[in-house]
Amino acid sequence: MSEKITEDEWRIRLTPAEFRVLREHGTEPAWSGEYVDTKTAGTYACRACGTALFSSETKFDSHCGWPSFDEALPGTITYIEDRSFGMVRTEVRCANCGSHLGHRFDGEKMTPKDARYCINSVSLRLEPS
Repeated sequence: MSEKITEDEWRIRLTPAEFRVLREHGTEPAWSGEYVDTKTAGTYACRACGTALFSSETKFDSHCGWPSFDEALPGTITYIEDRSFGMVRTEVRCANCGSHLGHRFDGEKMTPKDARYCINSVSLRLEPS
């Protein structure tokens, strides 16, 4: 992203729910997101900046209440250790704008890639193919 956007500008550009998750690292309630059960083919992009993040081909049913993917598009995600809530998790953010997307969990054996990106629907925008 060539321009530096301030948090005040993000607050204007995003809805309150989007801002809470994307910029304040919130989480939408389980099973409430628009993409939990979506099967539409396409690309999931960052709702804040539009960067393509996930292919629908990597989306799977994890039954966790949020959209799950087992792989991100190369170079689109940054990873940050998250020690909140008394556990160690890996937070995932958009590499382009730094917005919070959700968390990555490894070692659950849910897919051959053994990764689950648990992503807030409000962090994404599906671009159908």
